[in-house]
Amino acid sequence: MASQSGLPDLRRAKFARRLPATLSELAGPQRGPVCLPLHLAWSGLTTFDLDQPRLRMSYYRIVLAEGQHDDLVQYLDRDLLVDLWPTLRTLVSRDAREVWESAFGELGGSARAAA
Repeated sequence: MASQSGLPDLRRAKFARRLPATLSELAGPQRGPVCLPLHLAWSGLTTFDLDQPRLRMSYYRIVLAEGQHDDLVQYLDRDLLVDLWPTLRTLVSRDAREVWESAFGELGGSARAAA
């Protein structure tokens, strides 16, 4: 049977390859309805009203989980991500959370402040 010890590293590398160089690259919408393409929102809802907190959180969770680099830059907003992170970090995978927090101190700091 093959060892699974390398799987977390592979999953983290998948997320790390997608990251923007800085959070300031994230220039997505802050308000109103946004329609995600099917390669991101392939199961269920595709239009999210960012003025509604639950839909905004779902939207961010989907983009963080499924998005490639260009998707992250296009659909996420730096200020919203930082504001949502203390809750959002509990809704994404451990691998995604660790990659984002280790790459961007702003996120790791907000997580510690919320703890």
